[in-house]
Amino acid sequence: MTPRPGSGGGWLAQLARSAAAPVACVVALTALLAAWAGTGGAGTLTRVRIQVVEAAVPMRGFTPRAAAAVGAAHAFLTIRNLSGRPDELIAVRSPIAARVALVGRGLPGTPPTVVKALAIPGGKTLALSPFGDDVVLEDPVPYESRAEVPLTLVFRDAGTITIQAPVTSPGTP
Repeated sequence: MTPRPGSGGGWLAQLARSAAAPVACVVALTALLAAWAGTGGAGTLTRVRIQVVEAAVPMRGFTPRAAAAVGAAHAFLTIRNLSGRPDELIAVRSPIAARVALVGRGLPGTPPTVVKALAIPGGKTLALSPFGDDVVLEDPVPYESRAEVPLTLVFRDAGTITIQAPVTSPGTP
């Protein structure tokens, strides 16, 4: 095929002209996507460092009167540190409690004490329950009729994690 006189060049030139607009669109779109990702618009990838593998807040009693007589509530939590670096649970918050205390049991036979943090060694698990290190929800509003209780766990390095802890029968995880 020979170009017609005045047609503006060969088939290669015509191909280049017809491809220019789609190529320009691809370049512009790639630049826009790179800018969006570079400014954090696409989110960030972070490695999961902390995993809550068990969570429960047992009812304080089977009746409202029995629950009100108990006062504080305890949480069962099993927290796994998936990183090789140690971390610390430094606070727990919940909208159902006026105050949430971290309690350490220390050595056997010593009384429990309120602590500022509970250590989670790298690659290890921290188990919290009324029988050891503990999370105590002080003066909670009645929550026994709820299916779940929100808990926000604050870690020194891993940041915050909010979970929905199921409400279970008294004394059970």
